[in-house]
Amino acid sequence: MKEIIAINTAKDYSMCLRDAVENFTKELINDVFDEHYQLIHGENTKQKFLKILERLAISEGEVLWNEFKNSFFDIRKKLDLDALAALNNDPAAKSLEEIYLAYPGFYAIAVYRLSHQLLLLNLPVLPRMMSEFAHRYTGTDIHPGAEIGESFFIDHATGIVIGETTIIKNNVQIFQGVTLGGLQVKKSLASTKRHPTIQNNVTIYANATILGGNVVIGENSVIGANVCIRESIPENSVVTVQYENIIFKKN
Repeated sequence: MKEIIAINTAKDYSMCLRDAVENFTKELINDVFDEHYQLIHGENTKQKFLKILERLAISEGEVLWNEFKNSFFDIRKKLDLDALAALNNDPAAKSLEEIYLAYPGFYAIAVYRLSHQLLLLNLPVLPRMMSEFAHRYTGTDIHPGAEIGESFFIDHATGIVIGETTIIKNNVQIFQGVTLGGLQVKKSLASTKRHPTIQNNVTIYANATILGGNVVIGENSVIGANVCIRESIPENSVVTVQYENIIFKKN
């Protein structure tokens, strides 16, 4: 009976902490994008951060917050480039405001860039909890350990998976259902590069799957819809699946 009570208590604690991280992430996004909001609510965001670290038994919260906050300007700069990439690449986009306020892919990227910075500060758990919030909220699963360059655009952010050791260079565009994953799921491979590298100026269309840590997609390449890749692709390549539609009249 004592073991059951202990397990239930741990579950309750975890759920409460998850809610706290979700609220913190929402406020953090507002802080980064709205200076007026930050002036009024910034101290509250900081206190939420410190309480989360306290519950995770992490010391030096003030120092970590100051280091994290000092990165806001650079993160915002990258996010503005991401938004501009969306505006320039999506024919349906009419304004930057639309990107910032209505594009779930952009929101997922924003949470990724913030959680990635926290991971660089060697914070455990919190970056993953933030990324899982974005996953549930947007349908896009970006591990905070991935390395993603400038001007990254996710079009129709649903069912996208970007693994922990993925490297994505600059000016990359991906569509719904894209998986950048590993060939095997083994704990013994945890410290190795398990996910692909995507070079500059690559477009990856819907439901494409690219697997393997040694796989490199060369610059200026286009990966077509429904393609499955397990080997490197040279630069300036176009990869497509050959299939034929059969059209006939009903009886």
